[in-house]
Amino acid sequence: MPVRGHSLSADHVRRNRMGWDGLAAEFVEPGRLAWSSPEPRWGVFRIPESTARILPDDLEGRDAVELGCGTAYVSSWLARAGVRPVGVDVSSTQLATARAFQDEFGVRFPLIQADAERVPLRDERFDLAISEYGASIWCDPYRWVPEAARLLRPGGELVFLVNGTFLMLCVPDAASGGKVGGHLIRDYFGMHRFDWPDGRTVDFHLGYGDWIRSLRRSGFQIEDMIELRPPKGADTRFAFVTSEWANRWPAEEVWKARKT
Repeated sequence: MPVRGHSLSADHVRRNRMGWDGLAAEFVEPGRLAWSSPEPRWGVFRIPESTARILPDDLEGRDAVELGCGTAYVSSWLARAGVRPVGVDVSSTQLATARAFQDEFGVRFPLIQADAERVPLRDERFDLAISEYGASIWCDPYRWVPEAARLLRPGGELVFLVNGTFLMLCVPDAASGGKVGGHLIRDYFGMHRFDWPDGRTVDFHLGYGDWIRSLRRSGFQIEDMIELRPPKGADTRFAFVTSEWANRWPAEEVWKARKT
């Protein structure tokens, strides 16, 4: 059972940096696939942007920061759309992969090694802050959401993709190796920090009310929350969920908010 609570300990930063340095090799080929995609494809089922409608309109000319960029494929999509992105990630090994892909695909933008809860960039520099399974789950939302607000200009947009709340209440512990089922096995109240039995990484998930309050406290107005639904029969390389399950309950959520 993951350990949950409002601990302010920052040991998760160290553990996640070490964990993702160790996991980086497993994400080279998926990263290459994402970089080579002519259209952004989101989440574990790679739902196309034309269906999901996640990105803001009129991207060209905007400044964007990707928080927890990993191999930086989201930033590569933004750069091709005329955006000026900056990728931020805590893992030097993941960033090394991102730099190799910049050479391979000829798409370049700044990459910064930093904890997305403490980004070494000036206030109000960006029009868009975005995270797909980066800071959105591997950083403490009570720290990274205010940091995103600091980095955004007034009117700037925050877009982030996370595991669905239903999924987090139903998925077995990682050590069991099982798929998500149709029964609640975990408490909803008190969701926050998840320490999994393998001990390698720490992730964070909030309930809907806590997300709303956290965003509003940081000066955001919530504009949408998209519950992604994959095409029936869609494939995924992740063993914990199937498209059949994700067509009954939302396995992934995209939150959109604007700095007021």
